[in-house]
Amino acid sequence: MATITLKGNDIHTAGSLPEAGHEAPLFTLTKTDLSNASLSDFKGKKVILNIFPSLDTGICAASVRKFNEEASNNDVTILNISKDLPFAHNRFCEAEGIKNVINLSDFKNTNFATAYKTNIVDGPMEGLHSRAVVVIDEDGKVIYSEQVPEIVQEPDYDKALAAL
Repeated sequence: MATITLKGNDIHTAGSLPEAGHEAPLFTLTKTDLSNASLSDFKGKKVILNIFPSLDTGICAASVRKFNEEASNNDVTILNISKDLPFAHNRFCEAEGIKNVINLSDFKNTNFATAYKTNIVDGPMEGLHSRAVVVIDEDGKVIYSEQVPEIVQEPDYDKALAAL
């Protein structure tokens, strides 16, 4: 287990994120149109996995906005990943005018949380994803990962983008 905090109180995830230099674990998640998307669909592209508990929180929404802005300036595919229903992802992005990201839900696919160890295993957010960023190169290798240590803190966008 990895220890993170929620407003200063210890909570835990299922384990550690994949480290730089390792092959990014494959996964299949659900897009907003209810079709499936797999990591293999993005082979040959730089990918940022923006992982978070829920779009209905300020920090999570801020990360989606920030990565949407950055995606328009870089040759990178941003995948927003949470357990929110695909309809919530779609509603949020339509309301915010967000078009440069791909939203993925794992409401029915558990292989992502198992492979990336992002599941929170105790505390009030048990069952949701922790806040994390994983950057994957064109060959499917992890080149950067950040398990955000305090769940109400934003990820280090500069480090994630610099890894590209």
